[in-house]
Amino acid sequence: MDRNYHVFSDGRLERSDDTLRLVPDDGGEKQYIPIENAEAFFLHGQIDFNTRLMSFLNDRTVALHVFGWEDYYAGSVMPKRGQTSGKTVVNQVRAYEDSQHRRQLAAAIVRGSIHNMRTNVVYYNGRDHNLDDVIEDLEAAAARVDEELPVDELLGTEATARKAYYRSFNEILPSEFQLARREYNPPPNEINSLISFGNSLVYANCVSAIRATALDPTVSYLHEPGERRYSLSLDLADLFKPVLADRVLFRLVNRNQISDTDFETELGSCLLNESGRKTYTKAFEETLERTVEHPTLSRKVSYQYLMRLEAYKLKKHLLTGEEYKPFQRWW
Repeated sequence: MDRNYHVFSDGRLERSDDTLRLVPDDGGEKQYIPIENAEAFFLHGQIDFNTRLMSFLNDRTVALHVFGWEDYYAGSVMPKRGQTSGKTVVNQVRAYEDSQHRRQLAAAIVRGSIHNMRTNVVYYNGRDHNLDDVIEDLEAAAARVDEELPVDELLGTEATARKAYYRSFNEILPSEFQLARREYNPPPNEINSLISFGNSLVYANCVSAIRATALDPTVSYLHEPGERRYSLSLDLADLFKPVLADRVLFRLVNRNQISDTDFETELGSCLLNESGRKTYTKAFEETLERTVEHPTLSRKVSYQYLMRLEAYKLKKHLLTGEEYKPFQRWW
């Protein structure tokens, strides 16, 4: 099973025969990182690398996801496509330009996103929490989703649902980790910092998942395609953020595996420090590798594979017209 590798140290990442070598800036011991079965490398430190390394990773279809200042997702160095299909891209663009088709796909994504938020809230409701009002608000938002609505209204419905969903955080989490409102760029407190960091990891993993198909990651349906972003990854990430990023956040905070010592605050921003990022990414990767019994494939699949499967489902819909049913947590 392919896996991700996260690099936090500052230094130089280079090819060493048929593996990777990290040479730390502080003169510490060189670290060797296996390339076999690697899905992607996530660079969180100040890392130098050259074209020789990029060519090496390209030959092995391994991505580099770069996190820059304040550990925001900065971009990706993607390998050549494993698959190419002009027909797929043409159909993908046609679906975007067909307003009815685009609304249909956007509505499906919003339904899936709200369903997965609701699944989290239902899980915690009754476990010493009273979240009935949040569940009602999410169900009301889901009832408003209609394929005849303009895409911007569908996006607004999803945002309204997410605002209601975030109210549940203060009930689920301890009093020292509260979410007054969702803020980012930069996040002003611990919970906003955790949400932003987790969401960026989900987004980057969706970038990798889409790259495994012949889909163009810049052509999307719920989020408007824009410059310098993979907007299709934003669409798919909305489905997986509650299941991956938020559940990891709840688990780490409620088990006291993340504390206020894992953050650093300066100039109005609150960010995970290196210790906090390592703790979060370790739990996140463990979650990606977990498997669940798939209801139609009749076998166990990992969360990471579910993201790739989502991209393939969308591709199949565009090529064959088979109904696109968004990922909705069933377990």
